[in-house]
Amino acid sequence: MSVKIKVGVLGSTGAVGQRFCQLLAHHPWFEIAAVTASERSAGKRYADAVDWRLGTPIPEDVGNLRVIPTKSEHMLGDVKIVFSALPADVAKKVEAMYADDGFVVSSNAASYRMFDDIPLVIPEVNSEHLKLVNAQRDNRGWSGFIVTNPNCSTIMLVMTLKPLMPLGLTDVKVATMQAVSGAGYTGVPSMGILDNVVPYIGGEEEKMEIETLKLLGEFDGKKVVNASLTVSAICNRVPVIDGHTESVWVNVDATPERVKEAMASLPPLKGLPSAPEQPVIVREEDDRPQPRLDRDVYNGMSVTVGRVRKDVATGIKYTLMGHNTIRGAAGASILNAEMLVDLGLVK
Repeated sequence: MSVKIKVGVLGSTGAVGQRFCQLLAHHPWFEIAAVTASERSAGKRYADAVDWRLGTPIPEDVGNLRVIPTKSEHMLGDVKIVFSALPADVAKKVEAMYADDGFVVSSNAASYRMFDDIPLVIPEVNSEHLKLVNAQRDNRGWSGFIVTNPNCSTIMLVMTLKPLMPLGLTDVKVATMQAVSGAGYTGVPSMGILDNVVPYIGGEEEKMEIETLKLLGEFDGKKVVNASLTVSAICNRVPVIDGHTESVWVNVDATPERVKEAMASLPPLKGLPSAPEQPVIVREEDDRPQPRLDRDVYNGMSVTVGRVRKDVATGIKYTLMGHNTIRGAAGASILNAEMLVDLGLVK
């Protein structure tokens, strides 16, 4: 691509917003032209407005940008794609304004994921759902559109479930061990998580149970028909910085060897800068995956699976792990945008 596409980051100072800025700073297709935040940060240099928490220097070009208010009327005219790291309650109104004003919105927020005409996409799993964009524009009269990625824990789960659908998958049970960065930098006080496990994450279980069905559903030319399977989730917050781990039980009539072969064979995407060479990596060691050892594989965009074995009740059980703020959030939105460009949906 000879000329980079100019993009903006909505909610750029939060945990996911910072990750967007880090991943986009040297992107071969995209150039950050605008960063937005609350009114109190507007007018400041990004480097002065953000409490940078990623352990790497703030990219210089991004740090020198002036923060603008989040409303679409303030967005630079040459920006084509905006990446949304906004809280769900704010995103509901703001993202619609951007889509109505002609912007392509690649959103990490939960606000629009379950609407019938909004694509909820993991490119390796269900890129055909992007055809909903045409219906969305017709239904809503927007000149732009919104595309969403799933909840962080759902993304990792579904990437391992998609290859099992041809094996007769009917039932899924999952227990998560989720990193504190998934709650934002101020989401879990340190004295509340150290030496502790919190067995509740508001709305998380419901997201995993319903988003999975849409992601694994079939696009019939007009809408997505949800997959016919049951999903039951229990979600826990654990004292890990980055990397969600999940214990999974699936009802399939297949051997562990066949399951491992299927997962490792999930086809990679070709030609997209953020796409991992191998979306799902299967490890044979008894003590893997582990967040500290496996979260950064393929720049944090792969999911690692281990301990695939028979289960007396369900058929197969296994453990998976992925980077929650990269594959599970900002990286997922960026990969969606790359797919939109590749399909010609960004002009």
